[in-house]
Amino acid sequence: MKIFTGGCALALALSMSPAQAINQEIRAMFRPDPSQPNKNVFINQTPNSGYCATYPDQCLDNAMFSIQLPVRFTSSYEFPTYWGFGIKVPANWRRLTVTNTDTMETETVEVRITGIGSNYVLNRPAHELVGVDDVLLGHQRLWTGSSWVNAASPCLYSGVGSYTPASYRFFWKTPVESFCVKQNLARIPSMYFDTLDFAYELRTPNPLGMSSGHYTGLLTYSLGNGGDFDLGASFQPDDTSLTLDFVLDVQHTLKVDLPPGGDKVSLEPEGGWAPWIDSGRKPKRIFRDQPFYISASSRFKVMLLCNSLGGSSCALGSPSGDTTQVQVAMSLPAGIAGPSGGVVTRTPLLFNTWVGPFQPGLYVDRKPGAMHFELDPFAINFLLRPGKNDRLRGNITIIWDSDV
Repeated sequence: MKIFTGGCALALALSMSPAQAINQEIRAMFRPDPSQPNKNVFINQTPNSGYCATYPDQCLDNAMFSIQLPVRFTSSYEFPTYWGFGIKVPANWRRLTVTNTDTMETETVEVRITGIGSNYVLNRPAHELVGVDDVLLGHQRLWTGSSWVNAASPCLYSGVGSYTPASYRFFWKTPVESFCVKQNLARIPSMYFDTLDFAYELRTPNPLGMSSGHYTGLLTYSLGNGGDFDLGASFQPDDTSLTLDFVLDVQHTLKVDLPPGGDKVSLEPEGGWAPWIDSGRKPKRIFRDQPFYISASSRFKVMLLCNSLGGSSCALGSPSGDTTQVQVAMSLPAGIAGPSGGVVTRTPLLFNTWVGPFQPGLYVDRKPGAMHFELDPFAINFLLRPGKNDRLRGNITIIWDSDV
């Protein structure tokens, strides 16, 4: 802006210092646990600091995790007797979207703040402010409801507190999103809160329905008077926003094992070839049910590749020029649903066509399934003719893919 007076130009620059922000990564991982196949949850990977690092049993009992941030809330006020010191945090569930950085799939995560703490620092020892000699008694008599180990309603007692003559470290549980107010019973010349401790709880998606990879997303809270984290109008934070950077790491398992020799499949009649060789009695079925073992924690699809006669089936051939088709189907263990949501029993596999998705309802760890190979009746009648002696071969490849 330029102001002109007396023919001279005066340049006046008005500026505001940029708002400060603090970031904190929140990381959780899902990796299937063979010892707990029904435990389909994310495990927190963010190192605890602050309250839960000092008192891990308290947080373990309540499934909480905590972070301590170097955010200082400072006041330049002198506080008269019966001043209200109010604290409010975002205790209600907040939603954010996380996105797979490879597939761009999205999921919803919910987070809420379940506890708040700090260390208040007085400019003079508490016992001097209230006129007693005992240090702990000084903190107790300075406030309504005794010291800050006793939370102001509707916040709840956490069971911990520590102090020096002029400071008190506290932590309150926050079941609802409302101000929890303590009042001082003596004049306080000055005071500040030197850190921001908070505990949080997560609601994460069912990892069995998610693709492998990293899902990332952001949730930003405001700090200060009228913000999400509000320690009262008298206290101004040195950071005005807090951004939580979420990273969900999904590490799925998809593994198929064949028993020894399972890669070589011989199709035979039930009971063997003796009835045909000895008496010419034609078998009704020529087949093989080949077992396998599958470990799976996420949805997958299956494709059949082979020599084909132009249809959806695989071809077997012989040096003499005979060819026939073999039908291939798959059965999966209980706990894995097919595309229609039901059990997977003899689901046909088709040449060069993806079939699926197949969705585990829980982590399936090395459970038995089967591939079914069978000739249809037309092929049996064509191949089993008097005087015919031949051997047909073919290669069949089955592809399992978790990238659905």
